[in-house]
Amino acid sequence: MMSNKRILTWVGITLSALTYTACNAPSQVQRSPNKTLSAAYNGQAADSTGNVGKMKWKDYFTDPQLAALIDTALNNNQELNITLQEIEISRNEIRARKGEYLPFVGLRGGAGIEKAGRYTQVGSSEATTEIKPGRETPEPLPDFVVAAYARWEVDIWHKLRNAKKAAVNRYLSSVEGKNFMMTNIVSEIAISYYELLALDTQLNIVTQNIEIQTNALRIVKMQKEATRVTELAVRRFEAQVLNTQNRQYAIRQRIVETENRINFLLGRYPQPVLRSSTNFETMVPAVIQAGIPSQLMENRPDVRQAEQDLEASKLDVLVARANFYPSLGLNAAVGLQAFNPIYLGNVPKSLMSTLVADLAGPLINKNAIQATYKSANARQVQAIYNYERTVLNAYIEVVNQLSNINNLQQSFETKTREVAALTESTNIANRLFTSARADYVEVLLTQREALESRFDLIETKMQQMNATVNIYRALGGGWN
Repeated sequence: MMSNKRILTWVGITLSALTYTACNAPSQVQRSPNKTLSAAYNGQAADSTGNVGKMKWKDYFTDPQLAALIDTALNNNQELNITLQEIEISRNEIRARKGEYLPFVGLRGGAGIEKAGRYTQVGSSEATTEIKPGRETPEPLPDFVVAAYARWEVDIWHKLRNAKKAAVNRYLSSVEGKNFMMTNIVSEIAISYYELLALDTQLNIVTQNIEIQTNALRIVKMQKEATRVTELAVRRFEAQVLNTQNRQYAIRQRIVETENRINFLLGRYPQPVLRSSTNFETMVPAVIQAGIPSQLMENRPDVRQAEQDLEASKLDVLVARANFYPSLGLNAAVGLQAFNPIYLGNVPKSLMSTLVADLAGPLINKNAIQATYKSANARQVQAIYNYERTVLNAYIEVVNQLSNINNLQQSFETKTREVAALTESTNIANRLFTSARADYVEVLLTQREALESRFDLIETKMQQMNATVNIYRALGGGWN
């Protein structure tokens, strides 16, 4: 009776100690992310019904050659395929976490033999006669067992379930990471494609100017023969032709590099890239509808990825906090056991069963679980800042690109008038030079300025087309 009272006393002390250490678990860091966004983009008209970020990329990029390149890249890009394997790894992590809070059942069979010395505790307890020196030890007794066994950690504090939910959030985060990569791949290919069209146009401009300048050089040589100009004029015109011819080599090199940048994104070795033969200068940028800032939360994969990471970090804190609480484990086994296989079928005499429950929790020296908990808290705060940074970056990207589109439109219109004026100036200078009313230096300068202005016009057009790609990516388009 006294023994039972002592056992109950020690059980009570143990439960009290475990309750005390559980109640004194550190408190969780309380901080919520700032999700407040303005109603519109810096004075832009707010309209939630139109948002190009929700358009499918096949509807946004209507050039069939560009669409074919994007489709190939989304199937063959190595980096994207690597990310798909990361998603598979995250999916398997969910399965592993789910298995941790379900009972584990196995089947075990075994056979063994044990011989205890007569003068050991086991041997002396099994002896039926007084043990005397010189007597033989007991014969060894075999042991055969076939049993099913199970173990289960009762998830009292939802530690295991929260770990599984965190794995689900990380899986969803990996999916959003894949979507964000798709968005970047689509935009990179489109930007490179428009750069390729711009380079083709610049190469055509150079070829045309070489022909024009060669004709001018021929006229100057004829005028020299007629003693109307000196050898200096011939050499200056010749140098101008050579300078223009030299430009085409740099452009051709850029074309090769741009083609191979696209080939790399498509996961293929260098080869010519099929592209449209449409006049690049006449291409019209898409009309942009930006919607409202709050739609970034739905459209941008990187924002949704940061949100999933944040939710996972919150669950990690709960998992780490649950380590301060006592855990309850159950172990059970049922099967057949006998010293001779013949007797295994002799039920119920050969039937064996066990059921053990254990309650365990930290009491002294909790440095390891405290460090784990504090680290989980710090990672949660990191995730909050990362989420806020991602939202802020998304908002700023949209504002920058909207401003860029507006300024580039005005720049292109101004540059177009400049090209028209310089083209007319070139014609006038050529006529005046032919009639000896203008110096050859004026002709050379006018030709050079006209060529530079046309190059600048093509660069501006390329920036315009790239801005439509960048705003599409900034609004979250390209993955759907």
